[in-house]
Amino acid sequence: MRLYPTGPAGTRAAALAAALLLLTGAGPAVADDGRPDRDFTIEDPRVTESSGLAASRAHPGVYWTHNDSDDGPYVFAVDSRTGKTLATITMRGVGEPRDVEAISIGPDGDIYVGDIGDNLDGTWSHVWIYRFPEPKQLRDATVDAVQYDVKYADGARNAEALMVHPKTGRVYIASKNEDGGGLYEGPAKLTAGAVNTFRRVDEVPWVTDGAFSPDGKRLVLRSYFSAREYAFENGRLGEDRSVAAPFQRQAESVTYTADASALMFGSEGARSDVVRVEVAGGGSGGDQDRGKPSGSGGAGGEAGDQGDGGGEDGGKGGAGLGAAIVVGVGVLWFALRRKRGQG
Repeated sequence: MRLYPTGPAGTRAAALAAALLLLTGAGPAVADDGRPDRDFTIEDPRVTESSGLAASRAHPGVYWTHNDSDDGPYVFAVDSRTGKTLATITMRGVGEPRDVEAISIGPDGDIYVGDIGDNLDGTWSHVWIYRFPEPKQLRDATVDAVQYDVKYADGARNAEALMVHPKTGRVYIASKNEDGGGLYEGPAKLTAGAVNTFRRVDEVPWVTDGAFSPDGKRLVLRSYFSAREYAFENGRLGEDRSVAAPFQRQAESVTYTADASALMFGSEGARSDVVRVEVAGGGSGGDQDRGKPSGSGGAGGEAGDQGDGGGEDGGKGGAGLGAAIVVGVGVLWFALRRKRGQG
């Protein structure tokens, strides 16, 4: 234990130490035990806008990601044990990607990449989905990908979440809108060389990414400040509950671990963190209202659910942490000034 001097100097030192602990979100450090599916940092300097995340089916502990717009037809396999890229896949035969926002893996082991962003909310008459088999070996490679043209039955819109159902293989897209978006269902089977029309089947909040649980019975949707997990049956949303999404600088992505024991939350930015949040019930989907962050990452804090308006699930996240920091630093500053005046 560190001992501080007593008297006015000791008071100032203790106060400054308390401020430092508050500002850094003090807590016990969690050692890296080398296990997969823990908190990790994406180390690849090429990945500066990680916008989607999908847990590998073929390679335990590996996560597929990609950059946002204007990066090219690239997908990266990242090892959660080290944060390092194990393979860079170049998609061939897909034209020029425009605004890649999401990634998901289907029941056949194929990787689906969603070039579905439209920041001007309806500028583009169609968007694209790319598809290729997940490589059996992790090494840099160029693969042939199938390109699907996608339109929405009720007109063009912006979207950042693409989810492939792990049992039926049907593709879903959640549109992104500040006032609430829609869940869109694709045809039973996507067809290359023809327009694939997605139809609105449900309403969703503001969504930046989503993912199905491995058994297909749950669907998690996240936004910048919160996340909700929905029961999913017969292609429709059921009861929902809040999930303790971590507070991240630009919250963009989410996926379940391959064993369904946790959710992995990612963000954009250089050396961005991916944070593990335990799933209530440990993969079987229990009755607890919220998951629990593992606490070993650098994201710091949780983002509360903005829509609940109270109770244990409501609004006890990044906003509360920020307010506590402001108040705490203010109190310490006045205490120090008063102490100096008395001295």
